This record gives sequence, structure tokens and C-alpha cells, in this order.
Amino acid sequence: MLTPPNDEQFMRMAIREAEKALDQDEIPVGAIIVAKGQVIARGHNLTERLHDFTAHAEMQAFTAASEFLGGKFLDQCTLYVTLEPCPMCAGAAFWTRIGRVVFGAYDEKRGYQRFQSKMPDEHVLHPRTAVKGGVLEEECAELLKEFFQKKRQQRLN
Repeated sequence: MLTPPNDEQFMRMAIREAEKALDQDEIPVGAIIVAKGQVIARGHNLTERLHDFTAHAEMQAFTAASEFLGGKFLDQCTLYVTLEPCPMCAGAAFWTRIGRVVFGAYDEKRGYQRFQSKMPDEHVLHPRTAVKGGVLEEECAELLKEFFQKKRQQRLN
């Protein structure tokens, strides 16, 4: 019997999505959604290409997963994303009722947890959503660091 892939294996798939974003000069964030051990959706940042601030990796993956399942609720699914979701993506996750969120790098400036701590009586994510952060954190963070260092260097030249 096959052992189902673990969180690190699925996060590596999300990292591959982030690398696709990087190849397109997008902020390298990638996401996949898994249901019953199967990847049902993939997404990466497309904000520059689509000229759309809402085209985050998570939003792309939510849309694809809902289309795949034929419904809007993802309560039996896990979102794997390379960066802690922002408040917008966490809010969308709330409405999907996603069962679980697993993320790589923490986002100290714009991550949903920063905002959650300022309004402890409110839920940014659905109250039934389980969360696990820091999975392959260094690898996820390194992609972002390299991207922004390159951008800063381009501005100086």
C-alpha cells in the first residue's frame, strides 16, 4: 500500500508553482490544493501578467479547485502555499471553508496572523480550519529573498 505524501512533499509541489511565478517575473508564491491525497488545483501569482491585485496564488488555486469539484466549499481540502496568506486570501479561504492551510514562510508584514492578533474575537480563517506554518520555511523564504534582492539591484542599475 502506498504511503500518502506528507506536508513536505506537497509543499515541494507548491514551491514548483512559485518557481513558475519567478520565471514570469512575478512574486514567487505558489499554491496547490489537495483532496483525498490528490492534487486538484495549482496556482501561482499572476498579478503582473493579469494586471490584477487579486490574482494571488491562493485565489488562482481556489478557483481551480472549486471548478474541479463543481462546488464552492473546500472543507475536505488542504491548501499548501509557500507564503503565509494575506488577509484577502485568508478571507477567501474563510468563505471556501477550507479544511486545512499549510504554509511555508511567515509574512511578518502582511500575513493574516498579524491582523488576526489585532482582532482576537474575529476569525480571519474559518474557525474549523486547521493551520500549520513553517513547512520548508527556509526554501520558501529564500525564493522571495532572491526575487526582491534582484528587483532592488535592477532599480539601482
